[in-house]
Amino acid sequence: MKRIGRFGAAVGFVLLSGSAYFVVSWPSVPPEAIQSSVIHRPELIDRAWRLPVATKFNTEITWQSNSSRCGPASIANTFRSLGEQKTTEAQVLEGTGKCWTGICFMGLTLDELANVARTNTHRKVTVLRNLTREEFREHMKRSNDPGRRYIINFSRGKIFGGGVGHFSPIGGYFEAENLVFVLDVNERYKPWLIQRQRLFSAMDTFDGDQKRGLLLIEDN
Repeated sequence: MKRIGRFGAAVGFVLLSGSAYFVVSWPSVPPEAIQSSVIHRPELIDRAWRLPVATKFNTEITWQSNSSRCGPASIANTFRSLGEQKTTEAQVLEGTGKCWTGICFMGLTLDELANVARTNTHRKVTVLRNLTREEFREHMKRSNDPGRRYIINFSRGKIFGGGVGHFSPIGGYFEAENLVFVLDVNERYKPWLIQRQRLFSAMDTFDGDQKRGLLLIEDN
């Protein structure tokens, strides 16, 4: 069941009163591990929300509806920041054939999420995989460009000591401090800052037989 690592949820199937219900549980990362593993200091987070791309999100994130839908939630928030018409999980999934039950069973790969984005935008969507540390640094520097949006696919376990694959938008980069602003779509984690090298190490991991990476959405 290696693909379950894409979203880190335990999915159960329960029969109640003759009806089928799906149960999705969150990864068991303690709150103290979340707080100690990344930077949530209010003064830095406030500064980060003033970065050129972060301001386009209006200091607001619409949280993922369940732990399997971090990818669609990331696309929905990113589309909202770009002024696209489809800005909810349900809307960005329309016409894709994905997650039609409400659950993204086994999660979405980076390539699958790219196809979800392409279905509902005319903007250019690019998968960036097998990046070097220097290439990643250059992309993080460009994450402050208001015409570009990055969504990162990374392993939670590499940062928080628990949890597995996850998607979230990048809100920008403090080059002097070497900190990346991750707009986490999981309400338990909320947006946080992290050293670029640590985030690269969490991204530079495998989902099945392919590396995780970045999704770039930009004007044509």
